[in-house]
Amino acid sequence: MEADALVTYVFDGDNKLDGAAGEIDRAMSGRLGSLVSSGEITAKSLELVLIHFPQGLAAQKLLLVGAGKPGKFATSDLRKIAGAALRHLKSRGVKNFVFLTREGERGPEAAQAVVEGLIVADFESDKYRTDKKKSEIQSVSLAGFDSGLAGNLNAAIEQGRVIADSQNFARDLINEPSNYLTPSMLAAKAEAMAKEVGLGIEILDERRIHELKMGALIGVAQGSVEPPRVIVLRYVPETTAVGAPLLGLVGKAVTFDTGGISIKPANNMEKMKYDMGGGATMLGAMRALAYLKPKVPVIAIVPATENMPGGRAQKPGDVQVAMSGKTIEVINTDAEGRLILADGITYAKSLGCTHLIDAATLTGAIEVALANVNVGAFGTPREFLDQFLASAAAVGEKMWPMPMDDEYEEMIKSTIADIRNTGSGKGGGAITAAWFLKEFAEETPWVHLDIASTCWVDEGRPWLAKGPTGIAIRTIVDFALKL
Repeated sequence: MEADALVTYVFDGDNKLDGAAGEIDRAMSGRLGSLVSSGEITAKSLELVLIHFPQGLAAQKLLLVGAGKPGKFATSDLRKIAGAALRHLKSRGVKNFVFLTREGERGPEAAQAVVEGLIVADFESDKYRTDKKKSEIQSVSLAGFDSGLAGNLNAAIEQGRVIADSQNFARDLINEPSNYLTPSMLAAKAEAMAKEVGLGIEILDERRIHELKMGALIGVAQGSVEPPRVIVLRYVPETTAVGAPLLGLVGKAVTFDTGGISIKPANNMEKMKYDMGGGATMLGAMRALAYLKPKVPVIAIVPATENMPGGRAQKPGDVQVAMSGKTIEVINTDAEGRLILADGITYAKSLGCTHLIDAATLTGAIEVALANVNVGAFGTPREFLDQFLASAAAVGEKMWPMPMDDEYEEMIKSTIADIRNTGSGKGGGAITAAWFLKEFAEETPWVHLDIASTCWVDEGRPWLAKGPTGIAIRTIVDFALKL
């Protein structure tokens, strides 16, 4: 097969080069094997070795991607391998290439992972640059798959494309500057997407928000001249079984977060455009579900607002009455995400949602606990959280279960209201924030994802551009499809 480049992967310690790698080695008269035996190719994870004009191959280039130790390899690793290959070749002007899978990784799951990795890797954060690079990948061919699986492979490829495109849709929203993405603008983009994919949509304006007595959301929004919005998306399957669960997805969308009166430091405040990452996550997940059609109904609730200082802004010490009727003492106006999620969760329950997942760039404390490696995952009952984490493991997204001990609940009790919006003790900030949300989820099976440290990367990775990541969409989609 002729192409600008051929891509495959090799394992650390794979000195035999059997199967597909062996065929390439034989075509190259053993030259590939000599590079391995000499130690020039070590196959450490995501090590990239580019060979120009490989003898015996039709391609002008051969790219070998390190897959690490075979014992640690999982099919989900193909996303990073394929993504790293695409970004490496794209930067070198390659227009098309063939990705060759190896033995044991030639089923539908592998095809889906490769497609997701390729499409996500092709996203760039340079939308507003006028001098952006012109290089682009025009086509990628998948090779090595069993032709007898054609129908299943095509379905897997299409599912991978849908999920990756939806992940990039969310990343594009997160990447938008706040002057191009006010709450009203976000609602308009959600409405356009919903019409495109066939989702039901309703936008609650400030009048309706006041009628519903969403006092926690109103408190955050009152400092801004931009009015708040609540985006409500509905997916209804063609047939719904009696007693089927109704999944509610609630996403925090603070389109810019100054911290309010408890204002943030100026350093890095420009990144607070990404504080609507949880809302974008849920919009991306709903876009994918509209195409993939799970058998359960799903409703997404995305409360959207700015958090600004001003003469009308809420102040530390104020008490707000949430939609549920629960009273909240505002200790820190920069703990605003949990306030708007409280009303979002209550509204989801009022619409009949029986199971809840929320996602939010909620706390800096989660970065202290988990760095930028794992999403902090909270939930009750534990069986429901474990079911969700099984989906995370299946799609290769790292999430870590966090504790929800009763002692943390004591830290959010207020002396003048029902609860306070920050913990009274030192430390445990991500956990007390989760407990605040639990006060509104109550006994409904519920998962909370704190994506504050994983929603954005300051430095690009071999398989991912600098900027928004689209984390958690794959897991949410997998969970909904299995629910």
